Amino acid sequence: MDSKNSTHSYTVIFFCLIILLLVFLAPAPDGLSVQGKNTFGIFIIAIILWVTNALPLSVTGLFVLVLLPLLNVMSSKDAFSLFGNKAVFFILGAFILAAGMMKTGLSKRIALMMLTRFGNTPKKMVGGIMFSSALMSFIMPEHAVAAIMFPVVKTIAENLNLEPLNSNYGTFLFLSLAWGAIIGGVGTLLGGARNPLAIGMLEENTGMSISFFEWCVAAIPIVFIMLIIGFVVLNYFFKIDVDDVQPAKWALKEEINNIGKMDEYETKTAIIVFSTIIAWIVFGHNFGLAAIAVIGSVALFIFNILNWEDIESDVNWGIILMYGGAISIGSALSYTGAAQWIANGVINGFVLTPILLVLIISLIAKFLTEGISNSAAVAILVPIGFSLGDVIGINPIAMVYLIAIPSGLVFILPMGTPPNAIAYSSGYYEIKDVLIPGLILNFTSWIVFIVMVLTYWPVIGLSIT
Repeated sequence: MDSKNSTHSYTVIFFCLIILLLVFLAPAPDGLSVQGKNTFGIFIIAIILWVTNALPLSVTGLFVLVLLPLLNVMSSKDAFSLFGNKAVFFILGAFILAAGMMKTGLSKRIALMMLTRFGNTPKKMVGGIMFSSALMSFIMPEHAVAAIMFPVVKTIAENLNLEPLNSNYGTFLFLSLAWGAIIGGVGTLLGGARNPLAIGMLEENTGMSISFFEWCVAAIPIVFIMLIIGFVVLNYFFKIDVDDVQPAKWALKEEINNIGKMDEYETKTAIIVFSTIIAWIVFGHNFGLAAIAVIGSVALFIFNILNWEDIESDVNWGIILMYGGAISIGSALSYTGAAQWIANGVINGFVLTPILLVLIISLIAKFLTEGISNSAAVAILVPIGFSLGDVIGINPIAMVYLIAIPSGLVFILPMGTPPNAIAYSSGYYEIKDVLIPGLILNFTSWIVFIVMVLTYWPVIGLSIT
């Protein structure tokens, strides 16, 4: 960390500690208990640290976990038990399954097989990249999909002799990769860890849950609509400036020939991953998503596909720690009545209807994520959303979708979601190049989402009230 960033972090952390001290010493306001007041203080500094990134997200999660017993919000036993939420273990299992796919080369094989079936023309090739990235994000975290697809897309760009910052098609290629992974990432519980995080907070606060299949039914139609719109937007803003993609096609075929036939370990991984997904869909309600995820992960070790060193290097342990803290502060806000107090303060003086709250909370979720991690945005908004929904009359299950799906559909800045950051690192475009098309897609995806909420969700029995 350079001295400028270090000074910024120290300033933010010192400011947070001052806020925490003032909140701790201040009397509880009307309608809020002392525990609720202290929880509110912890929540405020968590927001500041998550937004500014003065501390890593994972460290903020641990800090929150420790502050809850220190400020007498709840006992140490209760606070740390929240870290064992089922959503944390589902996320861990999903990461381990993705690590198995990457180690054996199964994920790269899937990417290459998909792309070699597209690409006879420049337009079909970028469409294939977008569609393949989206489909892979149904079964893997979107950041893993972007990381896998990145070298494949770079191979295409290099074989077509595309110049960074000087090729519309180069920009088209890498944005197709990023936006395809982002759009596909909202389709299932595997595409982004923010989805199971929101469900974990739902379970802790209400005892309700959402199955793997229920999520897919509600979200996947949005994915296919947005893939079409996203492709149209990209095609409009980045006119194709190449005529022939055969050199790239030959390079992809050569690469898939080089990896050869599926070996024993790759075949075992494919069977385990496929079986785990089927089990989530069929048995998720009976046995729990987390238990099935852990069984699938253990199977990778039983069949010698993974060893612990692979997990140490490939699993994002920081995200796991962040989510434990996020679920803990969300539960504390509900337990102490602080979330209800915040909701009452927000509503006071406003006439909020269910439809208006749907519009506001989904729009805030979307644009908050352009500035901070979508996981942090979910952690901030879900507990407040539950309390607002309780007052206004919105189903908490619907509230999970209203926050988690829009927070995943962000298309401009690199800090909001890893696929944007990975695509931007290619050097083929600058932020200014994507501002207008990204903003259009942000608003379009929000409109599509609202239309689906009001027209499609009632058909599948998902009511917002």
